Amino acid sequence: MRWLHHEIIDHGRLPLLCFLLGFVVGFLLIRLSVRMIRAQVKWWPGNITPGGQHIHHVVFGIVLMLVSGITLIAVFEDGTQESGAALAALFGVGAALVLDEFALIFYLKDVYWSEQGRTSIDAVFVAVAGTGLLLLGFHPLELLNVTDIRRSPDAWVRVGYVALAFVQLGLCAVVVLKGKIWTGLVGLFFVPILIVGALRLSRPGAPWARWRYTVRPKKMERSLGRERKIRRPAIRVKIYLQDLIAGKPSIDHAVAATEDVLDRTVQPAAAPSSTPQRSDTSA
Repeated sequence: MRWLHHEIIDHGRLPLLCFLLGFVVGFLLIRLSVRMIRAQVKWWPGNITPGGQHIHHVVFGIVLMLVSGITLIAVFEDGTQESGAALAALFGVGAALVLDEFALIFYLKDVYWSEQGRTSIDAVFVAVAGTGLLLLGFHPLELLNVTDIRRSPDAWVRVGYVALAFVQLGLCAVVVLKGKIWTGLVGLFFVPILIVGALRLSRPGAPWARWRYTVRPKKMERSLGRERKIRRPAIRVKIYLQDLIAGKPSIDHAVAATEDVLDRTVQPAAAPSSTPQRSDTSA
């Protein structure tokens, strides 16, 4: 309790904590519900299908986010931290319902139980990781620490904060262009990770490899080798966790699915397409 008061409540992070708790609880409950429906458990409420039209739970998530979000804005000036925490928890539940069907929104088709549906699990992992780091007091950019900038009497200090923020964003852009999304996300909170990610080889199918490695076959070969060797255990663990959440986990399926993913994704990037110049045939 002392940690809760000192690290969370005293720093005004109670709404953020409640958002995370609401998000996790909402996600676990909706996953339990869809798995019970899929198993055709008789006593469990089924899908909501008024007039034969199946209503996805993303719809309820959007409505819950709108109601709780607008209410949060309305009581921003006069509300207490407790009221903000309660509304943040509701917002977290709504966000969980939306991200659980992120793949449906992204692909614009119902891929919930297909391989493409794993995109929703990835989106949930990103949301939990980012919220958890914020809850622990990490700032994604020094620029976000507005209070320190305002308190500094020196204009050059403020300029330095802004410059560092742009450098950090630039490094993050390089890392993302190298295909390292998770490294870029975590690196926003820990600059050394961004530096290492920016210096290391690009993933073979990333835009950076397409622009710089297609004329450097040795680098492309090294990138392909590292991708298969390093990413294999990470993909295997991720698929196992996704199966654990979405359905019955299987080591054999995780192993086979990992090799299938590697066969499809570990490919050398195609050379950047060049726009042919139009010849001028006019006199």
